[in-house]
Amino acid sequence: MQTFDLIVIGTGPAGEKAAVKAAYFGHKVAIIEKEAVFGGAEVVTGTLPSKTLKETALYFSGKYEKGLFGIDRDLKHEASIEDFMFRKNFVTASAATEIHDNLVRHGVTIFRGVASFEDPHSLRIQGSEDVIIRGEHIIIATGSYPYHPSNIPFDSKKIHDSDTILQIERFPSSLCIVGAGVIGCEYATIFSTMGTKVYLVNDKTTILPFIDHEVSNALVEQMRAGGVNVLFNTSVESITPPKNENDPVLIELKSKEKLQVDMYLFAAGRSGNTKALQCEKIGLKVGSREQILVDAHYRTNIPHIYAVGDVIGFPALASTSMEQGRVAVAHIFQTQDLQHLPTYFPYGIYTVPEVSMVGITEDEAIEKKVDYLVGKARYADMARGKILGSKGGFLKLVFSKQDFTILGVHIIGHIATELIHYGVILVEEKKNLNDVIQQVFNYPTLHDLYKYAAYDGLSNFFGHKVKP
Repeated sequence: MQTFDLIVIGTGPAGEKAAVKAAYFGHKVAIIEKEAVFGGAEVVTGTLPSKTLKETALYFSGKYEKGLFGIDRDLKHEASIEDFMFRKNFVTASAATEIHDNLVRHGVTIFRGVASFEDPHSLRIQGSEDVIIRGEHIIIATGSYPYHPSNIPFDSKKIHDSDTILQIERFPSSLCIVGAGVIGCEYATIFSTMGTKVYLVNDKTTILPFIDHEVSNALVEQMRAGGVNVLFNTSVESITPPKNENDPVLIELKSKEKLQVDMYLFAAGRSGNTKALQCEKIGLKVGSREQILVDAHYRTNIPHIYAVGDVIGFPALASTSMEQGRVAVAHIFQTQDLQHLPTYFPYGIYTVPEVSMVGITEDEAIEKKVDYLVGKARYADMARGKILGSKGGFLKLVFSKQDFTILGVHIIGHIATELIHYGVILVEEKKNLNDVIQQVFNYPTLHDLYKYAAYDGLSNFFGHKVKP
């Protein structure tokens, strides 16, 4: 039996980074992957594919170019589904190859197959061969899979989950999406940008409740302007699949409204990918939605077994998953270089337009009884925003009324997920409005949003508003 200092299960963002870091520090490492393509949700079913599709939709639709230079020309290319999926397939294949090559470069031993526990230190791998390997330590990074309610007749043709929607062979003329979380909102804007009539069904009064309410409301407005019919405070009562592919899916909502759509997408939650592991065999504790329970260092109830990434649940971001893998290795091998994730990290939502945030929202400031004010700047008022033809986007600062310390940054608009990183530094380092005002940014750039939001915040404090 082969033995290793560390065995990692899964080659997604968390698993790959954990394995590579441990190998870099000279430890004998094995990694197990059951899928044909390396990379997990980052490459195969989520992060990179959906974000690439978003950029492809923007390119083919010409959404940001129409009317930009005073000529409202129809830029929409009659894109085939092959056109639409080409870049997604190229990016995912390239990323998967890079992950494999990175593991090989670092001397990580790769096993292909499905892993399950034989005992707390041993894993059986069922693939082309049936082998058992032993690890002094084990990291579970098996990711997640779409939650499937029993009353939804998924068929991967007309009725999809967030994985199978990436494999469609034609554009839907209309699409009903259930779930107004990150995945649901991203796909709603992607497909509406390509001309699909989209219904977004949400059983709550708001979308994305963890983001700032003004940003959430602005996103709904822009979604509706882009052709998304957002239906609040309702859910699906029944789904009737079609008898043949040319017939619509019949959907009845609890509000008694009836929809006939070409396709249906259920995007309301994911479950931890733990069934094949046979966790119960070794007494490894698993919580709701099959997610593994861990402490602050990602250690499970079995001291030498850790779990990281989507398999442990929120926040389930590729960016945080990578760091969780590295933190777990730091604690296992006492590398003394990364003890925990930073207090503040950005959230990025790749809708059209993008949304990103760091720190507290205005609602959280109210709930925590923080004496705060806000400052805002609009894309349309910035020189760079005018050049880009940006409309409707803004940057909002939440700051302490006492000393102007910036507590939260919230952005909706073009490349919001890029702009937020300066905001992360401001919040993490407890910078104040004057620190921002004293900075010099290239002109014209969208970073001017920070400076003018800071000026607006000071105007709100002193009661001297120059611009409404």
